[in-house]
Amino acid sequence: MAVKAPRADGPDRARSLQAISGFVADDKGGDFHKLLNDRVRLGMLSSLAVSERLSFSELKKLLDVTDGNLSVHARKLEDAGYVRCEKTFSDRVPKSEYRITRSGRAALDRYLKHMEALIQATSRESK
Repeated sequence: MAVKAPRADGPDRARSLQAISGFVADDKGGDFHKLLNDRVRLGMLSSLAVSERLSFSELKKLLDVTDGNLSVHARKLEDAGYVRCEKTFSDRVPKSEYRITRSGRAALDRYLKHMEALIQATSRESK
């Protein structure tokens, strides 16, 4: 299959540049992309988007990270309001469970839309 060379101007180029600039300078004024450009934080938010809740232990195993690493990343997502942590005790053993918040889901959706636009803008096969 022959691949057409990208045009130097026109509507395709304008859309490509808009997609790229939209990612670099988020129009909502947030820095969600800085938070979600990390593998652990993106993995945590993505996992919580498809699960009602996950425990600290489940996330640790799923993401293959240490306790300290997960704690730091979870705190950043909590501080941003993207996840909520509920701490309980079962037979004196602490249990932390995480849920994605509405703003966390919105940030993940926005991030994924930006990534889709970037992929579309830079994919040679789509031209």
